[in-house]
Amino acid sequence: MNKRNNRRSFLRNVAVTCLGASAIPALAKEPSKQPKPGTGRRFNDVYKERYNNRIAFPVGGIGAGMFCLEGTGAISHMSVRHNPEIFYEPTLFAALAVKGKPAYARVLEGLVPDWKKFGQRDAGLGGTGGASWGLPRYRSAEFRARFPFAEVNLRDADIPIAVKITGWSPFTPGAEDNASMPVGALEYEITNKGAQTEEFIFSYHARNFMRQADTGQTVKPLDNGFILSQAPMPNAPEKNGQFAIYTNEKAIVDHCWFRGGWFDPLTMVWNTIADGETRQSAPVENDAPGGSLFVPFTLKPGERKTIRLQMAWYVPDSKLRIGEDASGKSDPESCYRPWYSSRFADVQEVAAHWKEQYDTLKKQTALFTDTFYNSTLPTEVLEAVAANLTILKSPTVMRQHDGRFWCWEGSGDSWGSCHGSCTHVWNYAQAVPHLFPALERSLRHTEFNENQNAEGHQGFRANIPISPLVHNFHSAADGQLGGIMKVYRDWRISGDKQWLEELYPKVKTSMDYCIKTWDPKRKGIVEEPHHNTYDIEFWGPTSMCTTFYLGALTAFIEMGQYLGKNVAGYSTLLQQGKAYLEKELYNGEYFIQQIRWTGLQAPDPVKSQSFNTGYSPEALTVLQKEGPKYQYGNGCLSDGILGAWIAKVCGLDEPIDAAKAKSHLLAVHRYNFRKDLSKHVNPQRPTYALGTEGGLLLCSWPKGGKLSLPFVYSNEVWTGIEYQVASHLIFHGEVEKGLEIVKQCRQRYDGTVRNPFNEYECGHWYARAMSSYGLLQALTGLRYDAVDKVLHVDSKVGDFTGFLATNTGFGTVSLRQGKVTVKAVQGTIPAARAMVAGKEAPLQLV
Repeated sequence: MNKRNNRRSFLRNVAVTCLGASAIPALAKEPSKQPKPGTGRRFNDVYKERYNNRIAFPVGGIGAGMFCLEGTGAISHMSVRHNPEIFYEPTLFAALAVKGKPAYARVLEGLVPDWKKFGQRDAGLGGTGGASWGLPRYRSAEFRARFPFAEVNLRDADIPIAVKITGWSPFTPGAEDNASMPVGALEYEITNKGAQTEEFIFSYHARNFMRQADTGQTVKPLDNGFILSQAPMPNAPEKNGQFAIYTNEKAIVDHCWFRGGWFDPLTMVWNTIADGETRQSAPVENDAPGGSLFVPFTLKPGERKTIRLQMAWYVPDSKLRIGEDASGKSDPESCYRPWYSSRFADVQEVAAHWKEQYDTLKKQTALFTDTFYNSTLPTEVLEAVAANLTILKSPTVMRQHDGRFWCWEGSGDSWGSCHGSCTHVWNYAQAVPHLFPALERSLRHTEFNENQNAEGHQGFRANIPISPLVHNFHSAADGQLGGIMKVYRDWRISGDKQWLEELYPKVKTSMDYCIKTWDPKRKGIVEEPHHNTYDIEFWGPTSMCTTFYLGALTAFIEMGQYLGKNVAGYSTLLQQGKAYLEKELYNGEYFIQQIRWTGLQAPDPVKSQSFNTGYSPEALTVLQKEGPKYQYGNGCLSDGILGAWIAKVCGLDEPIDAAKAKSHLLAVHRYNFRKDLSKHVNPQRPTYALGTEGGLLLCSWPKGGKLSLPFVYSNEVWTGIEYQVASHLIFHGEVEKGLEIVKQCRQRYDGTVRNPFNEYECGHWYARAMSSYGLLQALTGLRYDAVDKVLHVDSKVGDFTGFLATNTGFGTVSLRQGKVTVKAVQGTIPAARAMVAGKEAPLQLV
C-alpha cells in the first residue's frame, strides 16, 4: 500500500465517496436567531426535512472503530474491523409493538432517504444492507447534536407514540483511555401520548454481521443481550471478532433467528414484532442468522420509559501492516493491534466494564458537552468545531497496542486514505493537542524517534505498527518544520521540562537537517526543492514554507534559550530570513513564490526524485518556458503564510510583519473567496465545492502569471484551509471576514447534499478539518501556558465566555470588563496570572 495507490483509488471513487458519506455539526444551548444566508436552517440547530438527508454521526472510540447514527435513527457505516466500511449498513434495527394493535408496529427509524434507494453499494441488486428498509417506519425524524451526543426525535400522526433516540460514546478531555473504548450506546425514550394504558414490546434485532466465514460463527449468550460472533481461524486471526448488544432491562433473548432460505429469517422476525409477541431461543453451535432481544413494559397515558441499549465490540487482530522496519528487530509478520486489546481480554470484559461504568462515563461526558456549549461564541464556530471532533471517533484515527496515536489522513470507502500520521496534514489539526495532550505528544515521539534518522531526515509517514522507517523519500518541509513548532506547543501545554530536555537534541538534529537541506546557503529561506502538503515539490523560495522555517527557528530559539543553549546562529538566520521574506517575496499586497530551478544544489527537475511528477515531451516544453510543473509563482496562495498561523496557534509570535500578514490575508479573502463557483474552472476534484456553492479556493492569480500547470489541487476548496484562513483573519482582527468563510463552508455541509459531520478531502473525516478548533483561540486568544502558569486572553469579540482545555483540566473562561474568571469543571487550571492583550489583568479562579 502506498500513497500513490491510495490517491488513485480515491480519485476513481471520489464522486460516490464524497457525496454519500458522513460527518455533522453540533447544537449550542442558544442557537442563532437568524437562519443561515441562503438556507432555512440556523447554525447549530435541528436538522429536519430536507436538511435531514445525509446525516451520519460517528459513535465509537478513538482508534477503536465506529458505527454511525443517521438522522433517521438508522445504524450505518459499521466500521469495527480496523478499516473504514463507509457503505456497510448491516441489518440492525430497533422496533416497537403494541399488544393488540399490529398497525402500530414500527421500526424505530424515520423514512429511508430517496438517495439510498440507488445510492448505496449493491442497492440495485437488492443487497442485504437494505433488508429492513421495506418495514414500516415513522414518518417524521428530526436530528440534533451536541457532541458527542446525538438525538433523533420520531413522530407519526398515525400512532400516539413519540420516540427519542440518544446516541453517544464516552469523550472527556484528558481521559484518552475512556475515550478509546470500543463502545457505543443508544437510549430509546418512549412516550405514550395516547388516552389509554398500553402494553408495549421494545425489541432490537441484528443479523450476524460479524460473520467472516462459514464456520465458527454464531450468536452467543450475554446477560440481557447477545454477542454476534466469529471465532478465530488458524490462518486468518483477523477474522476473529465479537459485537455485543445488551440492555439494562430484563430481556427475553432470541439467540437464533429462524433458519431458512430466501427472506425467511427477517420475515419471521417481523411476524413476531407485528404480532406483539416475543421469541426466546437458546444459542446454537454454528450458523445462527441473527439475534434479537425483547423488553415488554406498560405505559399509562403520558408516561415515558427509557430503554438503554449498549454495544461493545472486540476485534483484537488485523492484517494491517505498512512500511518496512529499518531496524529489522520486529516480527516481519506483525500487524496492527488496537490499544483496547491490551486493556481488555475479550468482549465480555469490555461489555462488563461499559455496563459498570456507564453512569459515571455519561456524567463525565455530559460535563464536557455542557461546558463546551456554555459559550457566547458564534454558533457557526461552535458548529464547525464540534462537527469535526467526530473525526476522533472515525476510522481516520488509530491507537496501537501500546497506546500510541497513529492516523490516516482520512478514510476511504473501504481503506485508510494516505497512511502514517502524515505530518504536513496533521499540522493543521489543533483539537488533539488541547483535548488529549498525551496522545498528541506520542506523535512527537514517533516523528523524532522512529521517523527520524541520525542525519535528521524525518519521514512524514510512520509505519504501522510503529517502527523505525526506511528513509527512501523526501522529507516534507512543512511537516518537519511544523513538527519543531509543535514540540514547542506541546511543551507549553504540558509544562514538562524533562520531556523537552529529552527531545531537544533530536529537535536540534532535525533543525540542522532542515537548514542543510533547504537552506544550504544560509539565507534564512526555504529555497531548494521542498516536498509539501500538495504532494509535489516547490522549487525556489516560497512564502508558505519560509514562514514554516521562520516559525521553526523561532520555536527552536525559544526552547534553546530556556534550556540555556547557544542559539545565536539560529537567531541570525531568523533575522535574515524575515528580511528576505518581507522584501523579496512580498509584492506589496500578498506573498508569493520565486520559481527557481537553476543554480541550486538539487538536480535538474527531470532527474529529481518526485511523487507522480513525470516530464513528457509536452511537459518539457512547459519546463523550458515556465519552469518546473506544479508551482504557484505570482499566485495568491491561501496557505501562503501558513507557517505564521501554525506559529500563532502554537503560542509563538508570528515571524512576519503584522501589517504585511494582514494584507496577505485580506488579499486571500478578496481574491480566493467565492460565494458562487458556477463560473469557476476546476479540472481537478470539484465535488468539494461546485456550481452555485461558495468556498475559498486554494489559489488564484489576480495579477496575472497563472502557470499552465499550477500545483495540483490549486483549483479546489478544502475545509481545513478555509478554517485556517478564517481563524488567521480573526487573529488579525478581521472577525467578519473570517466568520463569512466559516458560514460559507458550513452551508455546504448543511445535510442536504453532504453529511454535516464529515468534511471530506482525500477521504472521509479528513484530519485537516480539525483546523476548525483554532477558531476558538482566534476569537478569544485563550491559551494556557503551563510553563509560566499564565492564562493568555486576547479577545476579538469583546466580553465572552468560552471553553478551555488544558493538560490538567477543562472548564470555561469569561472576560468581563477586563476581569478574567476561570471555572475549572474537571481537574484544575492552575493559572497564577492572566494577561489580557499583553497586559496583566485581574484573575479569579472559581
